[in-house]
Amino acid sequence: MAYVITSPCLGEKSKECMEVCPVDCIDEGKDMLHIDPDVCIDCGACEEVCPVDAIYAEEDVPESEEKYIEINKNFFEL
Repeated sequence: MAYVITSPCLGEKSKECMEVCPVDCIDEGKDMLHIDPDVCIDCGACEEVCPVDAIYAEEDVPESEEKYIEINKNFFEL
């Protein structure tokens, strides 16, 4: 399981999460930041510092935001 960045990050791209990630699994995309699920160690550091509450543990992603699970995964497959 990994953490997932969701829609509140669209256009926001606050980088506090990148600064605290111990494994550098967060990258900047065109419109938002993304978490690499294959690198994320589920520490939760990013979730705690996100100023727009865009980060969730995969199992806690709200149903309306579930498409962002795939969006994060697909970003790193390109």
